[in-house]
Amino acid sequence: MAVRLCRLFLLCPLLLSVQGGKYSRDANENRSDRETVEFRIRKLDQMWRKPRGEAPNAVSCFFHQLHLSPVQLAELHSDLKIQEKDELNWKKLKADGLDDDGEKEAKLRRSLNVIMAKYGLDGKKKTQAEESNFVKDDKDNYILTDPRLEKLWNKAKTLGKFSEEELEKLWREFIHHKEKVEEYNILLDTVSRTEEIHKNVISPEEYEVKEEVLHGKHTDLKERLRSINQGYDRLRKLSHEGYVTEREFNEPRVNDLWDMAKEANFSDSELESIKEELKHFETKIEKHQHYQKQLEISHEKLKHVAGTGDKDHLMRSKEKHNMLTEKIKELGYKVKKHLQDLSSRVSKGGLRHNEL
Repeated sequence: MAVRLCRLFLLCPLLLSVQGGKYSRDANENRSDRETVEFRIRKLDQMWRKPRGEAPNAVSCFFHQLHLSPVQLAELHSDLKIQEKDELNWKKLKADGLDDDGEKEAKLRRSLNVIMAKYGLDGKKKTQAEESNFVKDDKDNYILTDPRLEKLWNKAKTLGKFSEEELEKLWREFIHHKEKVEEYNILLDTVSRTEEIHKNVISPEEYEVKEEVLHGKHTDLKERLRSINQGYDRLRKLSHEGYVTEREFNEPRVNDLWDMAKEANFSDSELESIKEELKHFETKIEKHQHYQKQLEISHEKLKHVAGTGDKDHLMRSKEKHNMLTEKIKELGYKVKKHLQDLSSRVSKGGLRHNEL
């Protein structure tokens, strides 16, 4: 028996080399049917497994400390699905030679870094787990990390000018602003590292091409910083004055898109069409948030029922919990994909009508 095992271990490297290694197309996309996988790309599947306690023993301890809620797990699933779709599309583009400057690949890396930072998968110590699209009743359990934002939020809570509904709306704006800052910092770090690499370029022709790519990244940074400064000024004003003048939409992400559209060269009729589509999009977000709240309630109920020992009740609660989880995964993907499509189309200055 021992001899057979030794022979098997000796054969393993040979089998791996024949199959192309862990980074081959076969390894990433055509996994064994006996292995249940959620994502075709191995690194994304591993990211999904780890917070759910399915990591190897060596690292599972770390990910058990993340304490991701059911809503956060569903949100992570949606983000990874979007990332997977973009990465698979990029592989096709690369095979056709359509990403020579590596800009799309760099964008994918930034996107993955944002996901890892957002859910604490980057290994960096976080004081609290944070949620982006869901507002808990006890908002004091979450940390905005920026002392200026903390000060503004505390000011708003004690001001007495906000209803409970308005406070939830304002909290979503604070979280949205925090995410924009995090994305800006990741892009800034990427650009800094890219500039260091470009200093070693020898070919003048290659230098000109890379300078053009860097110029585009700096333009993106300036636009993001301008949006962040405008957002902070708005939060500062809101925290002191309340919602004196209502904006077109309740959701900060939708308002951002609307602001972008108004600054672009759209005709009045095109703007009306955009506004109508954004209303549909906001409705989709609100539906998603409704199910998120229902999942949190279901999660608390499930923990309570588990302690009663009522097996039938526990089974029904689990079924409802699983149903809500799948619903949120589906809606989360649709919301984020729609946001991605709208952002791309508005930023390019043209928005074709999209049937929802």
